[in-house]
Amino acid sequence: MPERLSDEERAALRERQAELRRSSKRGAARKAEEARACEEKIAALPEPDRTLAERIDRIVRETAPELEPRTWYGMPAYARDGKVLCFFQPASKFKARYATFGFTDRAQLDEGNLWPTAFAVTAIGPGEEAQLRELLQTAVRGEARP
Repeated sequence: MPERLSDEERAALRERQAELRRSSKRGAARKAEEARACEEKIAALPEPDRTLAERIDRIVRETAPELEPRTWYGMPAYARDGKVLCFFQPASKFKARYATFGFTDRAQLDEGNLWPTAFAVTAIGPGEEAQLRELLQTAVRGEARP
């Protein structure tokens, strides 16, 4: 018997449908609307997710300004040419124990036959910030490869 989607999963799918409608618009208006939606999602997060998301947002915008903020399944995300490269999944989204910062396969973080694509985040100090910046730089360079 197939499992039913949880309330959280159904909500994420509804959010994705709204994102697809938003992305059907063209040009600067679409980018501005998507950036505003990302900022609103971050502002609406409960603590400690909000503080983590704000810090990650600042790190992404400083390290990879070519990425465009948007939402993806209702989560703050960052894209190039309309394709999501990385995203922040708040712990509150699916009632998880910790938030995660993840990368899609566009990031090409490939290293051997096994590599991480999502990282648990409970706090961001100088060491974690440096690691995030390095991962973002690698992801942006890798995504640009043919």
